[in-house]
Amino acid sequence: MSNTAVPTRTTAARAADHPARRVRRGLAGLAAAATAWGTTGAAVELVHRSADLGPSAVSFWRFVSGLALLLLARAFRRAHRHPAAVRHRTVRRPVRHRVLLLTGTGLGLAVFQTAYFAAVRDTGLAVGTVVTLGAAPLLTAAGGRAFLGERVGRGGLLGLAGALAGLAVLVLGDRQGAVHPLGAAFAVLSAAGYAVTNLLGRRSGRQGAGEDPLTLTLWSFAIGAAALLPLALAEGLLPQTAHPVRVLLLMLYVAVVTTALAYPLYFAGAAVVRAATASVVMLVEPVSAAVLAVLLLGERLTAATVLGTVVLLASVAGTAFTEPAGAGR
Repeated sequence: MSNTAVPTRTTAARAADHPARRVRRGLAGLAAAATAWGTTGAAVELVHRSADLGPSAVSFWRFVSGLALLLLARAFRRAHRHPAAVRHRTVRRPVRHRVLLLTGTGLGLAVFQTAYFAAVRDTGLAVGTVVTLGAAPLLTAAGGRAFLGERVGRGGLLGLAGALAGLAVLVLGDRQGAVHPLGAAFAVLSAAGYAVTNLLGRRSGRQGAGEDPLTLTLWSFAIGAAALLPLALAEGLLPQTAHPVRVLLLMLYVAVVTTALAYPLYFAGAAVVRAATASVVMLVEPVSAAVLAVLLLGERLTAATVLGTVVLLASVAGTAFTEPAGAGR
């Protein structure tokens, strides 16, 4: 009986580790992270309405609080892990690759979210989110082609075209406010930070030098917080507010849901999904942001918003459908 049981477990383990299954899990993680991140802009906008925290200070506290929560999670996981499992996790990687991955990801995340918060502050939640995530697929696809040799393929091109079409409808249909040049510039800078983070995660995953998602997130938050500290001190670390409880609860939500939970899911998905595909899947974020803008911030739901959202979701679904067959190209 023991001779037949071992192959059964081995076959099941191999099936669970099949590339198509890993890609589907990665897509699910990216979609969950995107949905959570779609709420970040609304939460931070409510913080800005209640306090005088600047974008660098908000990003700094987001990194620090997320880092503290993930350190607790790692300590809990280690305390409940079987001793035999630890021996299999020891993998030596080139120091240069590890430093590049951790430093680049930390700085990329710092630019990504700080510039995004600045864009939301200067040009509004809808425009800031749309421009950031409209530029991100183009920058990521170009970087994936130039630095990773990734072929976008017809399915990927259709997904990118659909994403751009949906974003164009959202932007051109928004007649309630102007796009401020400085805010748009911050949004493009945010997209560049996102593209760097995405490409580094994919590159390390392809080379077999990737970090555990929790470890990568911890180091990225620590490096990002260190880089942002001077800017946060210049803006003012502590908020001046008449609603301290509201600000505390909002920042706690940002730390737990949109940071400590979402980033490990994102890194796990980015390591197994093509960079261009990941950037399109993350376009779920502006959809959830648009919904919250209507429900929480009083923005009107126009026909252009509905049409753009439908086109975006269609492009995400189509790209996700074609990804497993082309994974690894």
